[in-house]
Amino acid sequence: MSANDIRNVYCIGRNYRLHALELGNEIPDEPLVFTKPSHAVVPMNGNAVELPGDVGEVHFELEIVLRIGKSYEPGIDAEQLIDAMALGLDLTLRDVQSKLKAKGQPWLAAKGFKSSAPLGEWLAYPGAAVLAETEFVLLRNGETAQRGQASDMLFSVSELIEYVGEHYGLSAGDVIYTGTPAGVAALQDGDQLQALWAGEPVGNCSIKLV
Repeated sequence: MSANDIRNVYCIGRNYRLHALELGNEIPDEPLVFTKPSHAVVPMNGNAVELPGDVGEVHFELEIVLRIGKSYEPGIDAEQLIDAMALGLDLTLRDVQSKLKAKGQPWLAAKGFKSSAPLGEWLAYPGAAVLAETEFVLLRNGETAQRGQASDMLFSVSELIEYVGEHYGLSAGDVIYTGTPAGVAALQDGDQLQALWAGEPVGNCSIKLV
């Protein structure tokens, strides 16, 4: 599936306790869902990703991304809906987001800008048990920037799928960015990013601030 085949891009905010705390946010009692336009999705395959460099800090957030293969129906086994997974970046204009939050306005300008959802290669979904115990890592310029695993999620994969499916709907071509662990920080022009799943590279890109 290419970026052109992706339909809805659902994202989960504050799904890792330490990440919520590092930004001074409350721990949610139900999934915090926002969306990005499908045009936000770009490959993460050695390419340069151009991002706005004149509106404040752009933060990286590495996340497990789930691809939905068939439509959600009440009572369905959530695991049966997933047909692939990847690692992706939920890029955030943090200064813009802070201003929007202060005004009580939607996050679209901070989260949904073009190229804000770089996406690595699709992998076979290993099931919830393996997903929970497998480490994923973001390297920035060869140094570990983020490290996490799905067992640290506040809301599990099944809970996320059931919540999104019930409230907003899910069908083939939809993807879910499942939240980021602690360690987010501002990107610099020329940064080299590499995503690792179980120690193996599954996506990389360079950053160009324009």
